[in-house]
Amino acid sequence: MKIAVIALGKIGLPLAVQFATKGHEVIGVDINATTVDMVNQAKEPFPGEYQLQEKLEETVGNGTLKATTNYAEAIPGADAIVLVVPLFVDENAVPDFGWMDAATNELAAHLTPGTLISFETTLPVGTTRTRWKPMIEEISGLKEGEDFHLVFSPERVLTGRVFADLRKYPKLIGALSAEGAERAREFYEAVLDFDDRPDLERENGVWDLGSAEASELAKLAETTYRDVNIGLANEFARYAGENGIDIYQVIEASNSQPYSHIHRPGIAVGGHCIPVYPRLYLWNDPKAEIVRTARALNADMPNFAIGLLAGAHDTDLEGQSVAVLGAAYRGGVKETAFSGVFATVEALKERGAVVTVHDPLYTDDELAAFGFAPYHLGENVDAVVIQTDHQDYKDLTPQKFPGIRTLVDGRNVTDPAKWESVTRRVIGKPGIAAESTK
Repeated sequence: MKIAVIALGKIGLPLAVQFATKGHEVIGVDINATTVDMVNQAKEPFPGEYQLQEKLEETVGNGTLKATTNYAEAIPGADAIVLVVPLFVDENAVPDFGWMDAATNELAAHLTPGTLISFETTLPVGTTRTRWKPMIEEISGLKEGEDFHLVFSPERVLTGRVFADLRKYPKLIGALSAEGAERAREFYEAVLDFDDRPDLERENGVWDLGSAEASELAKLAETTYRDVNIGLANEFARYAGENGIDIYQVIEASNSQPYSHIHRPGIAVGGHCIPVYPRLYLWNDPKAEIVRTARALNADMPNFAIGLLAGAHDTDLEGQSVAVLGAAYRGGVKETAFSGVFATVEALKERGAVVTVHDPLYTDDELAAFGFAPYHLGENVDAVVIQTDHQDYKDLTPQKFPGIRTLVDGRNVTDPAKWESVTRRVIGKPGIAAESTK
C-alpha cells in the first residue's frame, strides 16, 4: 500500500515507522521543514522513544519511509491516509480545530478516489461525521462511502513506549459505513501486529465499535476515567493526610479486592491526554458534574502542594529559596505539555518565594526558555518540591541541597529514612499542616 501519515510528532512518526516496517510505502507529511529533513536523514527529531532511532534507520534506509512538507507529493494515489494532527482545547473546554482544519483542507484538496482516511487525533463525539465528512466532500468533490471512506481510530499509546503499546492494545475503529469499517479493518490488520492477550474477553486485534461516534467516545471515556479516578485518589489523599492516615496503605488495601482500582494521588496531572480529553467530553456533555469536579480538583493540586509546604516550613515563604524538581509532566519523558511545573512555580511566586527549577532532561537554556531560573544540585536552597517522578530523584538525599529545611515530595518517590533530618511532607500521608487546608 501507499500510506500517507500527516503530522510527524511523537505519535505520528512512530506510526509512520511502524507502517513502513511492514513493507508498505509510507510518506510522512509535516509543516516543520526541520522535522522533515531530520526524518529523511534517518535522525529522530525528538529523544526518548524506545526503538525509534533504529527503526527509522531501517525504514529510511530501505526506502519504505520518507518525509515531505508537500501534500501534493503524499496524498494523490494513497491507499490510506492517517492524521495525527494536534487538537487544542482551552480552559473553558472549547476545542481549537485550527491545525486540524488546515491539514484536512490540504488533504481534501489533493484527495483521489479509493482512499481510506483515518483520523487518530482524539476528538469530541460527532466530529468525524459532522465536521470532517462535509469538509472533505466539499473541497474534494468526492462522496464519502463511494469515492472515499472515513474512519475514526484513536491512538491509544504513550510516548516512550509507542511500539509496545501498538502491539498491546486493541485497535479501535468506528466508520461511517459497513464498507468503510471493513476497509479500516483490512488496513490496520496489514500494518499492525498484536500481542496475545488472554486477559481480554475478545481476541486482541482490530475492534469495530460500529460507528465513529462510539469510537470517539471510547477514547474520551478511557482517558476521562483516569482523570476522575486520580481526582478521587487526590480527594482521599487530602482527607487521609489531614486525619493522620497513610493513603498509600489504604489504596494498597482497597486494591487487593479485584473490583477496586484506585489510582495514585499526586501534585499534578499532566500530558497531552488526561488533562485535555475530559474537557473535550465536557464540550459534548456540559452537565457532567463528576468530570468537571475531578478536573478542577486535579488542576488545584499544585496549589494544594504548595499549601503543604507553607504549613510545614518554619518561616513564611516570602523571600525563601525554593527549588522545584521536574519540569517534565512525567518521569523519563522530555515533554512539558500541561505539566504541573507551571502552576507549581506560579503558586510559589504568589507566596513570594524565590523559585528555581531543575530537570535532568533539560538544559539551563531550555529551562530559561520556559521562563524558569535553573537550579543545580548542590546549590543552597531553603525548600524543595518534587514535581516529576524522574528516576534520578528517587535516591536524592538532603546532602544534595545545602541549607534545606523542608521537602514536599509531590510524587512520593523519596526514601523517608534518608530525609529524617528534614521536614518531609507527602500528599496523602500524615503530617499535613493547617496551612494546606485553607
